[in-house]
Amino acid sequence: MPTLRKRSVQLSGHATSIALEPEFWAVLEAMAASDGVSLAGLLGRIDDARAGRPLASACRVAALGFAGRARDPATS
Repeated sequence: MPTLRKRSVQLSGHATSIALEPEFWAVLEAMAASDGVSLAGLLGRIDDARAGRPLASACRVAALGFAGRARDPATS
């Protein structure tokens, strides 16, 4: 069973923590670097767009989308 890594972040002025597998954190960090934003900034964007989905799930979906686009640049 993969170990989850928990991180704390301020989103919309509220402290929250997110627990994800290290592999997802690595992709989110690459995504933030690619977009030229901090990890907290990226998580804020994901939080704003998640439409009721749990934040950890929204982060995983965003990471999978980024990884898929990186793998197949024709789909971006």
